[in-house]
Amino acid sequence: MMQWVHFIAIGGAVMHNLAIALKLKGYKVTGSDDEIFEPSRSRLSMHGLLPLKEGWDPDRITRDLDTVILGMHATADNPEMLRAKELGIKIMSFPEYIYEQTKNKLRIVVAGSHGKTTTTAMIMHVLKYLEIDFDYMVGSYIDGYESMVGLSDSSQIAVLEGDEYLTSALDRRPKFHLYKPGIAILNGIAWDHMNVFPTFENYVEQFRIFINCIEEGGTLIYYDGDSEVKKLALESTKKIRKIPYRIHGHFQNKTGFYGATLDRVIPLKVFGEHNMQNLSAAKEACISTGITEDEFYKAVQSFEGTAKRLQKICENKNGVAYLDFAHSPSKVKATIEAVSSRYPGKKIIACLELHTYSSLNIDFLPQYLGTLDKASSPFVYFNPHALKLKRLPMVSLDEVKEAFGNTKLLVFNNSAEMFSFIQKQNYRDSVFLFMSSGDFDGINLKTLAEELLKT
Repeated sequence: MMQWVHFIAIGGAVMHNLAIALKLKGYKVTGSDDEIFEPSRSRLSMHGLLPLKEGWDPDRITRDLDTVILGMHATADNPEMLRAKELGIKIMSFPEYIYEQTKNKLRIVVAGSHGKTTTTAMIMHVLKYLEIDFDYMVGSYIDGYESMVGLSDSSQIAVLEGDEYLTSALDRRPKFHLYKPGIAILNGIAWDHMNVFPTFENYVEQFRIFINCIEEGGTLIYYDGDSEVKKLALESTKKIRKIPYRIHGHFQNKTGFYGATLDRVIPLKVFGEHNMQNLSAAKEACISTGITEDEFYKAVQSFEGTAKRLQKICENKNGVAYLDFAHSPSKVKATIEAVSSRYPGKKIIACLELHTYSSLNIDFLPQYLGTLDKASSPFVYFNPHALKLKRLPMVSLDEVKEAFGNTKLLVFNNSAEMFSFIQKQNYRDSVFLFMSSGDFDGINLKTLAEELLKT
């Protein structure tokens, strides 16, 4: 009998992808939301899943439903959820449902404060190259995949990005506590999500719990270069195999960027020390599934990265422009270091948008000290309206500049003014780097980059 699943808050980035994946699997899927933005709206519409009207309607919830999946955006008083409770219908969060779908498979869960999406995508790329069937859940769109979620009945492996943010309005556990990995990767710990983890110690504790969620006899692959990660790994008494890893050997020259071991040189399409850390983690995970080193290195050479993770958006003789999702201090620092190392001697024009709750919080801002120091011309933008929406106290341009501790930094609270200023500088032979988990108020960055690098 066909399963019927209803999504409350179907418009979420990962929620709508799961909805599409279940429809492709042959399930009956319905959903609701009070607001649905692009690209979720168009993708749901294309698959016939866009709700006929926005808003919540308890009449959508009937005893015919098998499961209701509750998104993080839904509040505890959601009328559809309350009706589902009243009728005794099974209510599950997104991560609970993902676990339910993959509980009989080898689950590879990639966790940590940075590099999750790229490492997950790298493992997926290798498996796909080697024609190994697998389920997946990743936090960004990847070329060659229709969706950010893929589920099948035939696969024996599931590759999951392990987000530490909260599960739902009913379940305040971090998502990655629910996946119970057979193979876990922990790539680094740098304080984030201050709104739900108010202290660094509280944040670290979530990763200690994650390690404890690994299945008995499972594997922990951990970055040996992070003192917090190493401490958690070594102090764990869980009966698991522990595999430390370091940054993969690498070099670059005029012909490109290369991974290197004692007996091989591997041409790569990604670059930067942080990506070499990701590559080491992905390699250990793949080898733990039975893939050989030769197979891994042959496959990974064609990996081109993921959307908004050092994504090249324009290049010509006047320079190059990249877009990156970097927003937390550790990600911003790693991204700028990667670009400055890849383009030695070039001017780096770095534009960072402060968009998240943590990055806009005056108490968290000092964590950004020194993160933009390797940029030739650093710029920071924040929208005062975002502070109001997040109910945060207003911060001044001077307070932001002081937090970064960079005398070259220019801070703007109007994106149009910032980009107008940058265009007037007439930069040439430069590298432009746009970093944000937002969109700089909807500006088309590809068009802007083409204008900035116009011949």
